[in-house]
Amino acid sequence: MTHAIPYSSPSQGWFARAEAWLDDKGKGAWIAAMVLSFIAFWPIGLALLFYMITTKRLGSGSCRKRRAKQHARFTASRTSGNTAFDAYKEETLRRLEEEQHNFEAFLERLRDAKDKAEFDQFMDERAEAHDASEHEETEKA
Repeated sequence: MTHAIPYSSPSQGWFARAEAWLDDKGKGAWIAAMVLSFIAFWPIGLALLFYMITTKRLGSGSCRKRRAKQHARFTASRTSGNTAFDAYKEETLRRLEEEQHNFEAFLERLRDAKDKAEFDQFMDERAEAHDASEHEETEKA
């Protein structure tokens, strides 16, 4: 089985290259690096732990998935060299973004309608309870 090596140009710093390498190896590599850095010099281990927590590298998401998303974003913005294909790709992406926006707007309207229906039901039940309590008070009097 072959694994794709994440893109890292020589112009990237040593930290970015190390981060890409650790992301490619997965969460276990990050944990091993943290443990080794604690053994070597505890402030570096503490800094690495803080970095891992703030960048959510210890979360449920996998480092490879995060790297794949970044790679997909990069390749989507790249040109192929064929202007007809690039125009088609740009139009398709624009259309998909518009459809996503319309769908999100639809879901928002759906949530608003559901909230309004629930609130109206609450108000109706409250009015019925209030009417029932007034009716009981008039019968007692």
